[in-house]
Amino acid sequence: MAEADRPNWFARIDESEDEDFYSVPRRVVHIDDGAIAAAGEIYASRIAEGSKILDLMSSWRSHLPERMHPSHVTGLGMNREEMEDNTALNEIVVHNVNRNPRLPFPDQSFDAAVMTVSVQYLTNPIALFADTARVLRPGGCFITTFSNRMFPTKAVALWRGSSEENRVEIVKQYFAQSGAFENIEVIDMSHRNGPPSDPIWGVLGYKPR
Repeated sequence: MAEADRPNWFARIDESEDEDFYSVPRRVVHIDDGAIAAAGEIYASRIAEGSKILDLMSSWRSHLPERMHPSHVTGLGMNREEMEDNTALNEIVVHNVNRNPRLPFPDQSFDAAVMTVSVQYLTNPIALFADTARVLRPGGCFITTFSNRMFPTKAVALWRGSSEENRVEIVKQYFAQSGAFENIEVIDMSHRNGPPSDPIWGVLGYKPR
C-alpha cells in the first residue's frame, strides 16, 4: 500500500458527507439469516463471556449472540435513531470514524471490539485500526466480519475493485500495517453446511499483552 496511491484506493463514487448518507434510518439487514448466525459464531468463539465490547459502525442490530452475555456493549455509529432500536447496546455514541478515526474513549476501555459488514466503507482504515487497539485492554481482540454485500457508492475503490479472496488480504493488511496487533487470524465461513447463504469471513487480531 504505497502512500502516494492511497487517495485513489480510498476514493468513493459518492463523496458526499457521510452524515447526510446515514441521516435516514435504514432498519434492514445487509446479510441473510445464515450469514448473521455465522458472524455471531465468530464473535462467540473469540470473545469471552462478560466482556466489555465496542461495536464499531453500529446500527440497529449488533449480531452478538445472546449466549455471549457481555457485561456492557457500546455502539458507535452514524445514526442515533437506528442504534436506539438495538437492544444489545448499553451505550450509544454518534461518531464518524472517516472524519475522525480517533475514538472518543480513554485508553484500555474495552475487552473486545467488533465491526460487522462495514470495513469496506473505511477511508482511513489503518489509523482507525491503530486507535481501536489503543482503546482495547492488553490481550483484547478486534474482529471484523464482512461479506460480499455493500452500498457500492460508499465502498472504497480498493474494495470494489478486489476479489473476495483479495478482500481478506486487504483486511489482514489493515491489521498488519496498523502495527498494533499480533496473532492475526482469518476465519473463513464463506462455505457452510445447510441452505445456500451469504458468505462471511472474519479477520481478527489481538492487542499485545
